[in-house]
Amino acid sequence: MEVIPEAPLLRYLRWTKKFIKLAILCILLASFALLLLLLYLRSQPLPAASVSQTTTIYAKNGEVLDTLHRGINRYVVPLDQIAPTMQQATVAIEDRYFWDHYGFDLKRSAMAAYVDLKNMNKLQGASTITQQLARNLYLTQEKTWRRKIKEALLAIQLEFNYSKEEILQMYLNQIYYGRSAYGVESAALTYFGKHAKDLSLAESSLLASIANNPSYYSPYDHFDHAKSRQKLVLDAMQRDGYITKEQAEQAYQEKITLVQKNEKNTADIAPYFRDYLGSLLRNKYGIDEEQFIHGGLKIYTTLDYDMQKKAEAAIAKVMPKDNPELQTALVAIEPATGEVKAMVGGRDYSKSQYNRAFAKRQPGSSFKPFLYLAALQNGFTPLTMMKSEPTVFTYDNGKQYIPSNFGDHYFHDFISMQQAIATSDNIYAVKTIEQITPAKLIEQAHAVGITSQLQAVPSLALGTSPVSPYEMTVAYSTLANQGEWVKPIAITKIVDSQGNILAEEKPEKKRVVDPVPSFLLTHMMQGVFEESNGTAHRVVSKLNRPVAGKTGTTDYDSWLSGFTPQLATTVWIGYDKGRKLDEIRESRLTAQIWAEFMENALQDQPPALFEMPAGVTSVYIDPASGKLATEHCPNPQLVYFASGTEPQEYCTDHIPDPDTPPAPIKPPADQSFWQRMGSWWRN
Repeated sequence: MEVIPEAPLLRYLRWTKKFIKLAILCILLASFALLLLLLYLRSQPLPAASVSQTTTIYAKNGEVLDTLHRGINRYVVPLDQIAPTMQQATVAIEDRYFWDHYGFDLKRSAMAAYVDLKNMNKLQGASTITQQLARNLYLTQEKTWRRKIKEALLAIQLEFNYSKEEILQMYLNQIYYGRSAYGVESAALTYFGKHAKDLSLAESSLLASIANNPSYYSPYDHFDHAKSRQKLVLDAMQRDGYITKEQAEQAYQEKITLVQKNEKNTADIAPYFRDYLGSLLRNKYGIDEEQFIHGGLKIYTTLDYDMQKKAEAAIAKVMPKDNPELQTALVAIEPATGEVKAMVGGRDYSKSQYNRAFAKRQPGSSFKPFLYLAALQNGFTPLTMMKSEPTVFTYDNGKQYIPSNFGDHYFHDFISMQQAIATSDNIYAVKTIEQITPAKLIEQAHAVGITSQLQAVPSLALGTSPVSPYEMTVAYSTLANQGEWVKPIAITKIVDSQGNILAEEKPEKKRVVDPVPSFLLTHMMQGVFEESNGTAHRVVSKLNRPVAGKTGTTDYDSWLSGFTPQLATTVWIGYDKGRKLDEIRESRLTAQIWAEFMENALQDQPPALFEMPAGVTSVYIDPASGKLATEHCPNPQLVYFASGTEPQEYCTDHIPDPDTPPAPIKPPADQSFWQRMGSWWRN
């Protein structure tokens, strides 16, 4: 049988048919696989992405106190808050077919792949805006095929999940523009000092050029490079029909005004207060440091920007330049609201971040007002008399305590509580705690705002248990409020990047002391600044308003806590380590700082008198006898009492005729505010 060989043409056609079938099958399988891939990508959630945003801290008046970002300065804004020219410039130079493709540009990708294969290196980039967003959100910047494949897949997912407008918005809020500015809003503020919505065409085209290589195209370091790139951006915008040739030329010629490199975008005041806010966010509000620094929070605080500057200025003015180791702290609180208005925790934050506003030190005699407040509620009056003389006190089954007055000065006679407060008599104070018990003093101190643990010993009357300037200011605010404690606050509201309120402080008040003893104590504390001593002179010479307060001095600490109806302030001075103060020079600085700050802080507020509550009676007494003064008494003194506790007998020591009935000095009738103010001023 003869075998007829197959014609070459038929064999070629048969193989061609098989190849076509195989190709169709491969296309079908590839299409099916692509469909499955697309369905899979559509069904899968995008990876979690953390977009760091800048946290902004606001002072009470709305002024920006600080911005926190730690190198990633970003403010996320919606697309309608970004200038259209900025959007157009970005699309024109980065991805001209952005509105038409589905995540990646096949033509550009093929060309880039050809160049990379030709050079056997990954030199050419062809990423679309969507791919760049995917890389910035989810991937690293490494140049590998694996990363590029992931980038393409994530770009498709982004296109599935977001509209083009949303992708462009995320991109403009994500990319880096140099100088720690991430996102167009931060870049606009950093380079031009304006918001992204206010950018001009010239500014938009310059920003769009920076994004390609922030270091090389920096207008600060390489202005000519930036202008060259800006020309490319404007040409691309003209090519795509966004602007005309005339607009492009005009924008290129327009003078660009940049924010100077040495200008700071954030405030540099109140660094100790800002650290305090960080501790509050962590410990009170449960916000971790990552969210605090990078969460885009808006933190509204109580700090008075002007008062804070005046506090820092007062310290800088008074503290000696030749002794940088001598430290200080100042805390000011508004009594009516409990708002922290100023806080200084040290002389130089750059050298020491230790916040001495919360350092616990012995307050000395500045602690005595809490003792006398407790005494006034336990049977004492401003005229309660005790002898000022060297005394040995015995307590706890035989323990002895031997206090002394400053300079070993004693009256060796009976003195009143009013005199004891004005002269800071230690013997009177220890006799007082002996009578009312340390337990009552501790209870009273805690009620008005002291939170530290206090030792129930006689020396507590002289302020031997350490407390902080912050605690003292809170407690003195309660005295200024006539016995009403107000919760101290430093933050009024915290808002997250989405506008949700995370925390909001509400006023919280509690009556802890009756107004009558509070007023009596306040009136006696005004006498501290009426005595002819150095402290009184240093305060009264600066202040032109009624003030009440108390100094405190130990070997290592100098204090002055005081208040007006509008503001309570504590100033502390001392050394961080065990070094004694120079009593003659260093301990006197406290009063100077306190007076300097208080007068400047309140200069825009009129002087205010301490309001006298119902249940208070005022009478003139003779200081020598402690009885009601008559017209013949040489030095009558106006004293306030809780109604019913004032003296009932008249002084007869100065009446010329014993048969003449005493003629009392009538106490002042109810006076208007301005009458009382005039009387205070004359005295």
